[in-house]
Amino acid sequence: MFASTPLLSGADLWKDPSQPLDARIKDLIGRMSLDEKVGQLRNGSKEIPRLGIPSYDYWSEALHGVARAGHATVFPQAIAMAATWDAPLLQSEGDVIATEGRALYNVYRGQHQGNTPIYRGLTFWSPNVNIFRDPRWGRGQETYGEDPFLSGSLAVGFIHGIQGDDPRYLKAMACAKHFAVHSGPEPLRHRFDVWPSESDLYDTYLPQFEMTVREGHVGGVMGAYNALYGIPACCSPLLLEDILRYRWQFKGYIVSDCAAITNIYADHHFVSTPELAASVAVKAGCDICCGKDYDSLVGAVRQGLIGEGEINHALYYALQSRFELGLFDPSELVPFNRIGLDQNDTPAHAALALKVAEESIVLLKNDGLLPLNRASIHRIAVIGENANSVLMLVGNYNGTPSHPVTLLDGIRAAAGPAVTVTYDRGCPLAIMRDGSNRPTPEQTEQAIADAEKADVVVYVGGISAQFEGEEMASADAYEGFDGGDREQIELPAVQESLLEHLHATGKPIVFVNCSGSAMAMPWAAAHLPAILQAWYPGEQGGTAVARILFGDANPSGKLPITFYAATADLPPFQDYSLRNRTYRYFNGTPLFAFGSGLSYTRFSIAAPRADAVVNADGSISLRVTVTNTGRRAGAEVVQAYFRHQRAPVTQPHAALCAFQRVDLQPGESRTITLQVARKRLRYWDPARNDYWIRAGVYEFLIGDASNNPLATILAQVDDPPASGRGA
Repeated sequence: MFASTPLLSGADLWKDPSQPLDARIKDLIGRMSLDEKVGQLRNGSKEIPRLGIPSYDYWSEALHGVARAGHATVFPQAIAMAATWDAPLLQSEGDVIATEGRALYNVYRGQHQGNTPIYRGLTFWSPNVNIFRDPRWGRGQETYGEDPFLSGSLAVGFIHGIQGDDPRYLKAMACAKHFAVHSGPEPLRHRFDVWPSESDLYDTYLPQFEMTVREGHVGGVMGAYNALYGIPACCSPLLLEDILRYRWQFKGYIVSDCAAITNIYADHHFVSTPELAASVAVKAGCDICCGKDYDSLVGAVRQGLIGEGEINHALYYALQSRFELGLFDPSELVPFNRIGLDQNDTPAHAALALKVAEESIVLLKNDGLLPLNRASIHRIAVIGENANSVLMLVGNYNGTPSHPVTLLDGIRAAAGPAVTVTYDRGCPLAIMRDGSNRPTPEQTEQAIADAEKADVVVYVGGISAQFEGEEMASADAYEGFDGGDREQIELPAVQESLLEHLHATGKPIVFVNCSGSAMAMPWAAAHLPAILQAWYPGEQGGTAVARILFGDANPSGKLPITFYAATADLPPFQDYSLRNRTYRYFNGTPLFAFGSGLSYTRFSIAAPRADAVVNADGSISLRVTVTNTGRRAGAEVVQAYFRHQRAPVTQPHAALCAFQRVDLQPGESRTITLQVARKRLRYWDPARNDYWIRAGVYEFLIGDASNNPLATILAQVDDPPASGRGA
């Protein structure tokens, strides 16, 4: 971008908002010494008093609400957000998060002379768009699921909400992570080297990242811990230069994951010294180091390992982010500086958290037990540790809710004074390896006694972020968990045993499963009349679940991941091939399929015409009529999947290419058009080193789940333009 620049004198052009942004950034860089430049290339960038530059920490979190910064609205966990299949809703959530982030930032910055410590800034390291390829991965709860198109679509909505639509300034700045091909195992991540096929890399692991850049215009991208094809991700020219900067034309900043630069020499052994690690990372395009490893860049310059011009190049992108947020401009010019604490953690924001939670809950099974009828129920036995847990509500990478509603609280409030609600813990979520927390016979007998006295049992089980999450040694004390990952995906045996005892009472049981990942529960699916997947539903989770249970809200969530029947259905965890993984490639029969989710009403989906319309730009319009054939208002998520009838290469069984939520009153019909962008039909062609769209007949399967096509439309897709590019 430019070579080493001398210190400048004269007017501070960088302080003049009327000047072009490029000139302002370069002017500021030119006024810094080498030590000062390097001090800006860490997440905790240093104050430069002589230039009037305050300290600023780039590390802030907002996965599902402003995190680690005091009270803020806590929305459902990201995987639950994905279950809404509602990108506009995620955009609304992102907007609220940015508002609350600005409110907290404005107050703190004003009290500390502009200095901003960790978790108090506006550069949010969210969303996590890694593919949730295996349900054993503990951080899968942070993602939008297993499908690249769904993940990318939801991420784009969330990013637009976070960054806002002001023509000059970003409201806050999002950061897509972890780039790339990262999804466990957690204990190996600092030294793990992944070698996916080119097809898997470009058709599954990268498309959602591309969407965040090309369609979301995300401000930042975070590199991953792992190596790809033998080169650590944070110093990979393939990832950072060829793909991110050249192919996708990314213009924002790139930051390492925390301590990932240390991993380059200490764990991957890619180079031998900290100076070399910092140098290869900066040269590859990693602009900011999370940690202090870039402090060695001063020595690296003196050793001739890197030039000051390359330092300037990285610094340009780092400083650009702060200029785009208005952090160097007069306060009165930035409209978001007027946001105060009265706009943080408000009732309106709580109402939105409730709406997200309601839309996220997936009704997996219902043999007519739900919704519960208050008039015919006098006593409800709520059983299970998760029923009375705030820890379960908030998941991980979470904020602190000021008024959380547990599921027990929500059920009691919704049931009303005429219904007696009892509570019993029943059993722990998981057994410790030393067996010290096994339930006593008396505990089991008490739960059974409560069930026998009740008209209906609501068992709230599953797991919590106490067991699955980022590199969690504490979870190792429990059977079935390893470093934040799961060793088995089955419902812990202690819970299934209790459920069998409760089932033996003959009382109807609603199983509310709380987890950030898929749960194998074939016994429950075969024997219990009703199952809800509630995820980690956020601060309003108790109210949301209760409204679903009693029919005050109609469930409309759809699974963003496949629920397998057993751990034995899965390939080895460390195998990054997509063979027999996710709905796109799985050859078995899922317990609950990707995209599935029931309602208290019924819908029909039919194609009113035999053929699709192929538009002049190559996009395809699919028209279908959706009808609510039941007696309740509800929402259906209409899903379109495609497959090439004579594909020249191995293709997914079917791949999501469009979806739309449709709200309908009883008896109402609506004809909708699902728009399929031409690029959704592409596949990676190694011979061309590019994407390609093969001419031929494409079959579009339209339905309410990946395994339930209700309408089929064929379309003839012609050869691509002369360039041949499918992107």
